[in-house]
Amino acid sequence: MAQNKFKGLGIALVTPFKSDGSVDYEALQRLLEFQLSRGADFICLLGTTAETPTLTADEKQKIRNLVVERTAGRVPLLMGCGGNCTQAVINELKSTDWTGIDGVLSVCPMYNKPSQEGLYQHFKAIAEASPVPVVLYNVPGRTGVNMTAETTLRLARDCENVVAIKEASGNITQMDDIIKNKPADFDVISGDDGITFPLITLGAVGVISVIGNALPAEFSRMVRLALRGEYDPALRIHHKFTELFKLLFVDGNPAGVKAMLSAMGMIENNLRLPLVPTRLTTMQQISAICHELGY
Repeated sequence: MAQNKFKGLGIALVTPFKSDGSVDYEALQRLLEFQLSRGADFICLLGTTAETPTLTADEKQKIRNLVVERTAGRVPLLMGCGGNCTQAVINELKSTDWTGIDGVLSVCPMYNKPSQEGLYQHFKAIAEASPVPVVLYNVPGRTGVNMTAETTLRLARDCENVVAIKEASGNITQMDDIIKNKPADFDVISGDDGITFPLITLGAVGVISVIGNALPAEFSRMVRLALRGEYDPALRIHHKFTELFKLLFVDGNPAGVKAMLSAMGMIENNLRLPLVPTRLTTMQQISAICHELGY
């Protein structure tokens, strides 16, 4: 039976770009070390926040190699691999070198809007083909389809290789239903920074975080306090970040967190089309908060 290694603070790693549009591997290396030295429990590479749809196959391979090499087994690594053609995902799973990678994060198929049975059969086929444990990813705001608690629980019971779900539906009732009725060896991971605290109080085991790119020490402290049941100090940290949660997503992800990392001097504020940087007003507000936090 596969075990879920992805607990605590996971970082949805951004991809830094230079002004000429190329990947800034040096900045990525610095950013990774910054997160690992300040409390990150695992790293999620080549996910949504990485702008993965805009990366070439060669760039993805180089990023994967860099992260595996620099992490050097210090924390588990979760790598994105998903799409809306089941066979194409299976082919990628079989052709990818998974050495040093501890699990695959696979998003619900986008655009073609499968039924719940279609979602079940898609992930069942992926679980059977994957050489590493599978974390499901439900994010209906991006994919156009919500995977119900019933379908998630069916996969959790039927597929030994499916170990967790990153839940970003925003539906607390749905997430609570999964947590309440899940098998003991299946976990729920928050896919939304803003509801991580309440979700952990319900039984989630951690978060795959955007804000953790910039504030790993602060956010990992909140996560650890909440996981230990120390809810009062965890809630104070949660409330401290309430305004920032909104700012980081008002102009889309990862535009907000890249603006923050830029204000902190960590990376250049560049994205690849069709994504663009935050508006000036948002950038100014984020910079002011960074200043208040001492960055």
